[in-house]
Amino acid sequence: MSKELLLFPFRLIVRPFSGYWDLKYDGKGNLKIAAILFCLVFISIVIQEQYGGFIVNSSNPATFNSLNQLVYLLLPFLLWCIANWALTTLMDGEGKFTEIMMVSAYALAPIFIIYLPNTILSNLVTLEESVFYVFFNSLAMVWSAFLLFVGTMTVHQFTVKKTLATIFLTLVCMGFLLFLGLLFFSLVQQMYAFFYTIYQELLFRN
Repeated sequence: MSKELLLFPFRLIVRPFSGYWDLKYDGKGNLKIAAILFCLVFISIVIQEQYGGFIVNSSNPATFNSLNQLVYLLLPFLLWCIANWALTTLMDGEGKFTEIMMVSAYALAPIFIIYLPNTILSNLVTLEESVFYVFFNSLAMVWSAFLLFVGTMTVHQFTVKKTLATIFLTLVCMGFLLFLGLLFFSLVQQMYAFFYTIYQELLFRN
């Protein structure tokens, strides 16, 4: 794995238009690096939740579960990629599923870059200075959202209006997929309870 590929995400976040163009047409993106970056983002979130200063940290470190945090991060990420790929296929988008995954993972880079030093800052600030902590966390989220917008627009070769419409429809589709998933698991649970009740009844009669 070349040094250029390793440093590419950091160049992309400051020059997103040319960066995402290089990702799509010059093969600068890499799924392994995208996966590593996703893991680093997850680790940075866990560290902030676990070791953030008590002034700004509302979570309880004693009851914090990192597996739950992984689900909260991984599930929306996968739903976004699947929904965006499904919609853009119907809307003549040019992005492949792997490209959507790389675009989405690279867009999370500001969270990893900002959250770690911000966690250290959270242990040093006073209540009045905690506004800086909130500002930097918000900056990371806004920066990531902007990168995701530019990446979606570039990888599918959409206009600004079509990209905004695509993002909105993707969010709607994510909600629909989540609803179908919950409905499916609910039906499976009810079927399991039904057959288990029959099994118990047969055992009781015997």
